Amino acid sequence: MVVVTRPRVGVAVLTMGDRTPELLALLESVAKQDEPATRIVVVGNGAALPGLPDGVTGVELPENLGVSGGRNVAWQRLRDFGDVDVLVDLDDDGLLLDTDVFRRIADLYAADPRLGIVSFRIADETGATQRRHVPRLRAKDPMRRGLVTTFLGGGHALSMPMLEQTGGWPDPFFFTHEETDLAWRAIDHGWDVLYEPRLVLQHPKTSPARHAVYFRMTARNRVWLAKQHLPAPLVPVYLGVWTALTLARTRSLTGLRAWFAGFAEGVRTSCGPRRPMRWRTVWRLTRLGRPPVI
Repeated sequence: MVVVTRPRVGVAVLTMGDRTPELLALLESVAKQDEPATRIVVVGNGAALPGLPDGVTGVELPENLGVSGGRNVAWQRLRDFGDVDVLVDLDDDGLLLDTDVFRRIADLYAADPRLGIVSFRIADETGATQRRHVPRLRAKDPMRRGLVTTFLGGGHALSMPMLEQTGGWPDPFFFTHEETDLAWRAIDHGWDVLYEPRLVLQHPKTSPARHAVYFRMTARNRVWLAKQHLPAPLVPVYLGVWTALTLARTRSLTGLRAWFAGFAEGVRTSCGPRRPMRWRTVWRLTRLGRPPVI
């Protein structure tokens, strides 16, 4: 008789020490899940941690490693425990409104061995989902479930075998586009990325431009994405399209100057060896509704 083991869920949360009430509220919502997490890890990204609830593992880093670096630390800690099959990343100012989130996640992964990434729906305090939080081009309906080509950093689930195969998060990215980098690698290895709007993380309505480094890192990391992952003929197309979109959308001259400085930085520097995706992956991304030129 074949014994089927139900996927075990572990939780990772990054914090910079400036959202203690929100962090503790999030951990309370994690504790209320009707199928408990096997492990919970909180990483202080260059910050001291507050007192954490019993059963929560704290890791204090001496410096801020960014989103990618901090999440890799959390992944490695959960990996070392050896009893987690699915890693759930949650923003420290988010909140799980439903108590069946982990049970639903375990059901999804139990049903599909090639499921690599599950993206939550992000909703603000009014229940509204911003257009930028729907991971597809046709973003009018945030309740449309389906396979996609990227995912939301604020709330998602990751297969531990997928992370092993792809190598985890791209440390040099620090912040912005790390989700697309990981999603492209996962899809190139044959994994699926699912947007599941029934999994909801409540999160305050924000703009990514609130971060001082947003424009520079957005441009730098887009160049790195193209240089590292796209077949050579698509690199200038991708970068040309995004340059045109940035010029059309950005109203701040200061922002544009930072963006072009980041673009130049991305051209000059490398974030690692070039491993272009296969052309069949390009076709798969196109069939999923987002060819890797936009």
